Amino acid sequence: MAILFYTVLRWKKRVTARIGDPPLVQQLTSNYSPRKFTVKFVLLLLALALIILGLANLQRKTQSTVSRNGLDIMILLDVSNSMLAADLQPSRLARAKQVISRLLDDMPDDRVGMIIFAGHAYLQMPLSTDHAAAKMYLDAAGPQAVPTQGTNIGEALQMAQQMFSNKEKKYKAVVLITDGEDHDESAPKIAGQLHDMGVVVHTIGLGSPTGAFIIDPTTGEQKKDAEGNVVVSKLNQPLLQDIASKTEGTYQLYENTDAVASNLEKSLSEMGSQSYEDDNYAQYQSYFFWFLLGGLILVLAEWCIPERRRAVLTLAGVVLLSLGTSAQKANNLIRKGNDAYNKQQFDQAATDYQNALAKEPSSDVGQYNLGNALYKGKKLDEAASAYDKASKASVDKAFQQKAYYNEGVALQQQQKLPEAIEAYKKALKLNPSDQDARFNLQKALEQQRQQQQQQQQKQPPPPPKNKQKQQNQKQQQQPPPQPQNKLNRQQAEQLLNAMEQREKELHDKMEKAHSTPQQPDKDW
Repeated sequence: MAILFYTVLRWKKRVTARIGDPPLVQQLTSNYSPRKFTVKFVLLLLALALIILGLANLQRKTQSTVSRNGLDIMILLDVSNSMLAADLQPSRLARAKQVISRLLDDMPDDRVGMIIFAGHAYLQMPLSTDHAAAKMYLDAAGPQAVPTQGTNIGEALQMAQQMFSNKEKKYKAVVLITDGEDHDESAPKIAGQLHDMGVVVHTIGLGSPTGAFIIDPTTGEQKKDAEGNVVVSKLNQPLLQDIASKTEGTYQLYENTDAVASNLEKSLSEMGSQSYEDDNYAQYQSYFFWFLLGGLILVLAEWCIPERRRAVLTLAGVVLLSLGTSAQKANNLIRKGNDAYNKQQFDQAATDYQNALAKEPSSDVGQYNLGNALYKGKKLDEAASAYDKASKASVDKAFQQKAYYNEGVALQQQQKLPEAIEAYKKALKLNPSDQDARFNLQKALEQQRQQQQQQQQKQPPPPPKNKQKQQNQKQQQQPPPQPQNKLNRQQAEQLLNAMEQREKELHDKMEKAHSTPQQPDKDW
């Protein structure tokens, strides 16, 4: 802005020099004040600086951060359908939530993150000391919270690995709570990678080795596989023990909540703790308001300082006054039309609205009321046009929705079904809960379908049977195409290239299958 101001000053000097005699130019521009022009610029520049500082939101810390000692713990919760088995009452998932809730209450200084998994893993919360948020995510966890069913422990461990920092190889733990019915064999390998990062994995197994039936939450019946056999979900203890041993962690079989939570807290406390700053309790005082207020005052001060002759301001005032007078007259005519409309004098009301629009063409209310008067006067085509203009002139979505709905009604009564359908769609896009618009749209679509059927029935009938029979006989007389048993050299090369391309695509697909987690066949 300073460069722009300097450029404007130089331009003014060059223009003044080209005009002619300096004393004459000074006399012609005697009402112009260069000093006020400079003052106005300085005020704008200062206002801009204050607004920028206000947007930066300068703050002062009024309460320091809290120093804590704890671990970084990622909780991995299995929410697959197999966790609904009732060998642990009321379900395996309910017991798992009890253990996690107890852990959050007894270890408030630890940073906790949460991942739920079934067929794929989903991050619910990164590492944070906000245990209240963790409990909120815990309450919402369940089979309905994931789009893909199955049990993919490996992907959950891999996601937890990405959540930890690689700077320090200690004070990091994973708590894996599942029935261990893994449909992926990568879990032990990823556990070894976690051990290299200094992460200890503690596993908790829920269920029984003998297994239990799964109650499908959608049907309330026992879940069956693709072959119709009843699914029995069994606890896979060897897998969970293997994962824990690879990271020097512990494995526990769930028996009761207190015992499992106490043993887990003891194992975690033996890992030591790290010191970190918790900013969740820090408080800051913002000062943006004062900067924005100062910028606003300077802008108003700049606006109040005159630079040119009063005639300009007077002319501007006359223009604004005339615009205000014109708008006032239009409003008076609209009120007059409303009185006539209430008296059911629809032709007079339409005339008053048209006179108001002649003075204020951009009035959306005038166009809308005109459409109502024309509709009552059975002038449906003109009413639809008025509603369309009202919707385009308004910026209020609720007002636009009403205008589109009325336009659709007027067009539907004229049997202009495609235009009516489009108007109803626009109305529903602005307000999907409008049941009247939805009902009228369905009715218009049904009328359009009936019209199309009637048009199809009016098509010319098929040719006579004798002529059709002759055509069939003629087609039967034509010899059928003979199969070609021999391939020339070019065809053989094309076939060979196609087979090689298919083999390459299959090879690429198999490589991708090893690198990208696939949809599991089992949905429990």
